Amino acid sequence: MDNIKIDRINTLAHKAKSVGLTEEEKKEQAALRKEYIATIRMNLRTQLDNIDIKEQDGSITNLGEKYGNKTSH
Repeated sequence: MDNIKIDRINTLAHKAKSVGLTEEEKKEQAALRKEYIATIRMNLRTQLDNIDIKEQDGSITNLGEKYGNKTSH
């Protein structure tokens, strides 16, 4: 998600608090928020998939391979 869309989300939020939004703006705000949340989830999943944990026996376990959708590197 680019900064232009994030700025638009913020602009709509400020307008909603001050004067209110039209139905079209409410739909746009909902769509932008949905896209923003999807982007955040994807970024978090990518970070979590790249975490390696050292087990007690000394082996390294990649959480993405163990729990996520990541295949072996």
